[in-house]
Amino acid sequence: MSPKNTICLWYDGTALEAAEFYARTFPDSAVKAVHGAPGDYPNGTQGQVLTVEFTVMGIPCLGLNGGPMFKHNEAFSFQVATDDQAETDRLWNAIIDNGGQASACGWCKDKWGLSWQITPRVLMDAISDPDPAAAKRAFEAMMQMGKIDIATIEAARRG
Repeated sequence: MSPKNTICLWYDGTALEAAEFYARTFPDSAVKAVHGAPGDYPNGTQGQVLTVEFTVMGIPCLGLNGGPMFKHNEAFSFQVATDDQAETDRLWNAIIDNGGQASACGWCKDKWGLSWQITPRVLMDAISDPDPAAAKRAFEAMMQMGKIDIATIEAARRG
C-alpha cells in the first residue's frame, strides 16, 4: 500500500539520477520503484521514466519528470539533523561535491536545485538555549557560517 502522504518533487528528466544519489548519500533512503510513462506526454514519450518512488531518510517521495517549467527553490528544503561534525561534513560535502552549491547557515543546494539544511543537533540546542545570551552568541556564530562548525558553535554558546 502506498503512503497516505508523499512529497512530490519535480525534475526535468533527472528524477532517477537524483533518487539514486539520495539513496547512496542519506541513511534510510532507497529507490523503491521506477515507472515509465504509459503514453506520450508534453515533455516525453511512452516508456520514458515518468516517476520514481523513493525515500529520503524514511520520508516517502515521488520524483516526477515533469519538464523544465518549474524549478526548486528555497521555499522547500530537507532539514537533516546531524549528530557530529563527521556526519555534517560527509553529507554537506556529498551534496557540494556532486555538483551542488554552498549557501549560508548550514544550507546548500544539490545539483538539481533542491535545498538542504545540514543542521547539527548541537546547533539547534544552542540557538534554543534557555540563556538568551548563550543562544544569541550561538546564533551570531551560525550567521557567519556556510557549513556549520560544531566546535565554533559550542565555543560561542559557552561565551
